[in-house]
Amino acid sequence: MEDARQLDRGRMLAEISNGMTRLHREAYGRGADSVRTIMQRNYVCSFLEGIYTPVERTLLDAGEQEAVRGTRLAFQRAMEGRFTELVEQATGRKVAAFLSQVAFDPDVAAEIFVLEEQANEPDGEGVGTASARASGTETNTLA
Repeated sequence: MEDARQLDRGRMLAEISNGMTRLHREAYGRGADSVRTIMQRNYVCSFLEGIYTPVERTLLDAGEQEAVRGTRLAFQRAMEGRFTELVEQATGRKVAAFLSQVAFDPDVAAEIFVLEEQANEPDGEGVGTASARASGTETNTLA
C-alpha cells in the first residue's frame, strides 16, 4: 500500500512539473530546461532551471537584471490563476497562497504554493520530489 501511495505521489508531482513546463512554454515560447517539484505537508514548490529566453539573456548580459526581474514577476502575477489551478487539480487541494521568485546566478525560479490545512496528515507525511526535463520526464519519490 505504501509503494502505491508513493507512486501516486510521484505521478502527482510529475504532473505539476510537466504542467509548469507546458505553461511556461505556451507563455514564453520555451519551457525551463528542467523542473523539480517537491511537496511536504501543506507546501508544494517547483524549481525551474534554465528559464531565461534569448532576449532576457541579452538584457542580463547588459546588466539589466531589474528589468528582467520586473518582467518575470509581472508574468508570475499574470499566470497565478493558471499555476494555482494546475496545483489544485493535481493535488485535489485548495491553494491558500502563491509566492514566486527568480534568481539570475544560478538561473532558477521558484513557484511556491501553500495548501490549505488537511486533517489527518501527520508530520513528515507527503515528502516527495519529481522532475521534468525538456527531453522527457524523470520521477523519483523520497520517503
